[in-house]
Amino acid sequence: MAAMKHWLMKSEPDEFSIDALERVGTEPWSGVRNYQARNYMLKDMKVGDPILFYHSNCAVPGVVGIARVASAPYPDPTQFEPGSDYHDPKSKPEEPRWWLVDVGFERKFGGTVSLESMKAQAEDFGDFALLRRGNRLSVMPVGAAQYKRILSMAKAGGQ
Repeated sequence: MAAMKHWLMKSEPDEFSIDALERVGTEPWSGVRNYQARNYMLKDMKVGDPILFYHSNCAVPGVVGIARVASAPYPDPTQFEPGSDYHDPKSKPEEPRWWLVDVGFERKFGGTVSLESMKAQAEDFGDFALLRRGNRLSVMPVGAAQYKRILSMAKAGGQ
C-alpha cells in the first residue's frame, strides 16, 4: 500500500471558506484550471489523504483547518456548463479535460497559521512549495514533516 500523502488546498474565504465546508460536510473541489493542480487530484490524491485547508486572498492568508480527500477523482461538471465561470468549450464529456475530488471537513483550527508566520520559520520547513516565490498553485503536495509542523503551529495558537 502506498504511503499516505498530505496536501494543501487553497480557497478564497469569500468564495468557499472552512466554515462553508463545515456546514456542508463534503464538497466537490471544482473550478481548478491548472494542469499541475489537476494532475495532483487526478493521479496522486487518494481517499483519506489529509488536506491543509488554506484561506487565500484575504487579510490573513494561511491554514485554517484540516479536510480529507473524500472521493476518487471524477470529471469536473462545471467544465461542461456554458453559464459557469469554469466552462471549457474545448472539453468534451467523452474526453474531460478537468477533474476534481470531493473534499470532506475534518476540523477547524482555533486560529490561522498565517503565511507570514510560516515564512518567518521557513528554515524549519525546508523546500516547501507554499513558501516558494511565485508559487500560485491552488493544490500542492505537503511533506509529512511540513504537515506536522503546521499542526504544531496550529496547536500553539496559529498566527
